[in-house]
Amino acid sequence: MAASDPNKLLAKADKLTTLSLTRWSADWKSATALYEQAANGFRVARNHEKAKIAYEKASKGQEMLSSPWDAAKHMESAAALGKDLSNWQEVGDFYRKASELYMECGRPQPASDALAKAARALEDSMPEEAIQLYTDACTALEDDGREQMAFDLYRAAANVYIKLQKYTDAASFMLRLGLAADKCNATNSQSKAYLSAIVIYLYADDFKQAEKCYNDCSQVDAFLRSDQNRCASKLLAAYTDGDVEEIKRIAQSSGISHLDHVVTRAKVNVWGKQLIPVVYSRNSEEYGRPMFQGASVLDIQPESPQFIYYH
Repeated sequence: MAASDPNKLLAKADKLTTLSLTRWSADWKSATALYEQAANGFRVARNHEKAKIAYEKASKGQEMLSSPWDAAKHMESAAALGKDLSNWQEVGDFYRKASELYMECGRPQPASDALAKAARALEDSMPEEAIQLYTDACTALEDDGREQMAFDLYRAAANVYIKLQKYTDAASFMLRLGLAADKCNATNSQSKAYLSAIVIYLYADDFKQAEKCYNDCSQVDAFLRSDQNRCASKLLAAYTDGDVEEIKRIAQSSGISHLDHVVTRAKVNVWGKQLIPVVYSRNSEEYGRPMFQGASVLDIQPESPQFIYYH
């Protein structure tokens, strides 16, 4: 039927919101209903570009009608269609707008969820923006006292930082997870987060920072008494002694293998297929001289941790 033609519905809705000599005020109530019908019609027809436009206009209509919840839902639909079209900038903008609308409703959980959806969509194409979105998503939950709901977001942000080889930032996010876990009395998650941060510093070949991180985290009683603390202590001692076999043994232990998948990936990169980080001589300023005998260089890449293969 002509009346159900989404193009005509969209055009009719536009007329209702356009002021003219004969129309002095916009009819947002009627127009919004038409935008919603048009959006559904375009979606069924798999015309994602026009469906996206219609949902964006429907969102504006609901906002004008003081219905921020419905406006946010439509904006999320527009963002999802933007994702299908690989229009990444719009995806981020639309989900951010949806988040703002959810906050107007006093709903920080869906506001955070919208930001997280944007972050996941942008991880590959716009990783820096993805990190900012994850950070804002965490903040929305922290401000509402819902830190426990943000645990996966901290891990996801750390994962993006690791992909970007920004290991200090990745470790910082794991420490932030540890602090959030402390507020929730989630001691196991807290201890895992602290051990994860230490492993990441070692992955970045920053033994001093790993040691400092261990000492700082050991001021927290829950971590001091944990299996993760004992694992970190043994790992640092093995690095100090240059004990390759002990490093390998610890890397394969449950203390490391049971870490969050984000850090396990880093650990696999370091220790997988018997790859272990170079432990440099602490008595020499010469960079790159391994302390281990019987080691040969397997893979050295610029701007990444240096590894040796131990026979």
